[in-house]
Amino acid sequence: MKFGLSLPNRGPFGDIHLILDLAILAEEAGWDGFFIWDHIASGVSPHIDPWITMAAVACHTKKMILGIHVTPISRRRPWKVAREIVTLDHLSAGRMVLGAGLGDFRVKEFEAFGEIADPRTKAEMLDEGLGIIAGLQSGEDFRYSGKHYSIDQTVFNPAPIQKPRIPIWIAGQWPNKPPFRRAALWDGVVPIARGRKKEDFLTPGEIRAMMEYIENYRLEDSHFDVCLCGVTEGKNLSKDKAMVERYVEVGITWWIDFIYTGRGSVKENEERIRCGPPK
Repeated sequence: MKFGLSLPNRGPFGDIHLILDLAILAEEAGWDGFFIWDHIASGVSPHIDPWITMAAVACHTKKMILGIHVTPISRRRPWKVAREIVTLDHLSAGRMVLGAGLGDFRVKEFEAFGEIADPRTKAEMLDEGLGIIAGLQSGEDFRYSGKHYSIDQTVFNPAPIQKPRIPIWIAGQWPNKPPFRRAALWDGVVPIARGRKKEDFLTPGEIRAMMEYIENYRLEDSHFDVCLCGVTEGKNLSKDKAMVERYVEVGITWWIDFIYTGRGSVKENEERIRCGPPK
């Protein structure tokens, strides 16, 4: 079991210097992973670019797994994402994970910029985009012809440090099934409960049902990460450990604590990070 943090890239946390300080603090406090959201304009509050932010974090940390939670591939160019994630993999000495999904805030982050907002079309673009991102990491000749994307023969070098490629985790709202069929084809899943608040996360029973569903669509017997995003207090270690242990029993591999303004001020969230994970 590993323990990570998931932080917004907006609002009071839309400050690259603050995020960098929190990342350094997180590694000192013993957290195993540090992940940042990918929003571009979900309101009038400050926003920072998660990819540039993650480059800074990679330069100032040495051990934590790093990633974006999550990138909407449909509003990014897959070949650009491939270049960025491989560059970050080298910068971090092989510590990157790519989180991907459809994205949120249909009006503010898609329609407002002329991006495709239809969920079905975004799902098609996500599937094609992931295939391109994975294929371009081979370091060999690659071409692609799909409904939404087309690539003439090309070679992307360097290949990533991680082999055969950088892990891909798929986000989805359970019990909405399509994202979990998609996740089964990749390396991990980041589920949240549809229609609930962040602190009302999935129950162990729901996680078990989700994992059984994913297993029906797995094509290979390789390592698969199940990353539950939840909330622990940090002040009562035994209480936090007891709660997390319920999920260990059903097989999750990552507990990822949400850090956001809804659970307190920046100072209070900073103190939660300083307390460390309930290992």
